[in-house]
Amino acid sequence: MKIIVNGEPREVVADTLAEALDALGLGEAKVATAVNEDFVPATLRGGHRLVEGDRVEIVAPRQGG
Repeated sequence: MKIIVNGEPREVVADTLAEALDALGLGEAKVATAVNEDFVPATLRGGHRLVEGDRVEIVAPRQGG
């Protein structure tokens, strides 16, 4: 399926947000996620279904200041 990840078109074989993160090599990463500008907590990613064209934002925490 074609989705937009952090502003870039990507093709993934996934039905859920958790599967998409796995396909992108981020399955174990500590990241924050949003789909179509709605925050999706880590505990809900396995049940969050994606559809063609969804806009997924993935943000990694940063340290420092």
